[in-house]
Amino acid sequence: MIFLRRYPRRGLTRLSGLLIHDFNLLLSSARGNEREANHEIRYLLRELGDASPKTDFALVSGLTVAKTSLDPVKVVSKLRQVLKYRPWQFRYILKVKPVEEVVSCDIPSIGAAVVNRAGKVGVDETFRVSLEKRRSRVSSKEIIDAVASKVPRKVELHNPDKIVLIEVIGDVAGVSVISPRGILGIEKEKRCL
Repeated sequence: MIFLRRYPRRGLTRLSGLLIHDFNLLLSSARGNEREANHEIRYLLRELGDASPKTDFALVSGLTVAKTSLDPVKVVSKLRQVLKYRPWQFRYILKVKPVEEVVSCDIPSIGAAVVNRAGKVGVDETFRVSLEKRRSRVSSKEIIDAVASKVPRKVELHNPDKIVLIEVIGDVAGVSVISPRGILGIEKEKRCL
């Protein structure tokens, strides 16, 4: 599905939705700073070795999707190193989340994507389901129940070994199984520098 999105403040019309079905990084920025966040992540990804990263506006204000040829989980780790030594290069991006697979936003598709990645949660490890839902009518409880039933490990809400990350944007869902440090929160990390 392709949406025409209008930015009245800038007088721009942008065709959005081309990359929404095939992205591997989800970024948040302050509302109105999406364009700058797009430029910033493309610059940083080129610096990390991706010759032609792609970005697009998501269907929600303050969100940007990006497609990189690099491993998205490793990108977050490398961006954390850039932030540590050159924090001034992060002016517009607030958070970066890796997305390992993008599927249709329905319970069977999300469940199948989680089954494909459930092996990343070790036998003695715990997990938590982290769900963010935007512009979708699919029930959060149904998603969490379906996902949790696909991972035969112990649930730990406060200090899990792994996070099953589900990012719903309209009719798509991004799915990842990552460590708790797999999400880069720029402001939080800057305070710790």
